[in-house]
Amino acid sequence: MSNSRKYLIAGNWKMNCNAGEGAALASEIVAEVGQQTDVNVCFCPAFTALETVSKELSDSNIALGAQNMHFEASGAYTGEVSAEMLRHLFVSYVILGHSERREYFGETDVVVNQKTRAALAANLKPIVCVGESLEQREADETIAVIKTQVEAGLAGVTAEESEALVVAYEPIWAIGTGKTATPEMAEAVHLEIRNCLAGLLGEEAAGKIRILYGGSMKPENADALLAQENIDGGLIGGASLKAQSFASLVHSAAKLAQ
Repeated sequence: MSNSRKYLIAGNWKMNCNAGEGAALASEIVAEVGQQTDVNVCFCPAFTALETVSKELSDSNIALGAQNMHFEASGAYTGEVSAEMLRHLFVSYVILGHSERREYFGETDVVVNQKTRAALAANLKPIVCVGESLEQREADETIAVIKTQVEAGLAGVTAEESEALVVAYEPIWAIGTGKTATPEMAEAVHLEIRNCLAGLLGEEAAGKIRILYGGSMKPENADALLAQENIDGGLIGGASLKAQSFASLVHSAAKLAQ
């Protein structure tokens, strides 16, 4: 990993933890890794837990993230949440275009692009997710799929804006299946993403953007994954729901950051 990029370990709690459970989990994680500064840490609770979790993080170095947002600033969008509403709760990061949003809620690259640009305009740091399915990987379409998602998802984003941007590579076939890309497989795709970013934003800007691995990173494989040149952290699902597991990933990154 480049010295110009600081590791980011981001927890995606998905549809787990009510407000009370979220506060309790946040409190445990703060006790473990809340004061360290070697690694950027954030976690992304469900909307209903953002306020209680935000309070738990107030005296820590852990940032708050959301799992989604709408691209419009306000209006008749029943059930949606705007960037300004997130900012009001001291949210710093927002996950956009997660494979589950794409698969279950029909989000397209165009929608992901609208959300990404809205997040950047509101001074939120978007974690833009890209990744291929098992069918696409087996058909040798991984690079083509990733390239399309990156180029369409980030269309119109400037090099200056990209300083706030994070990209997450999530091989869909490795999420919640117990399968993991080998560190070498993951690194190869991360390098392709960086090359694609360079084509869009220039080498200098691309070199500063953190690319997270989001395919079942856990304490057993974190060291090997995080040691790769272009893997700048993890977007963590299941392991982020247990304080010890999540803290262990932060420790892995901190060790490599020394």
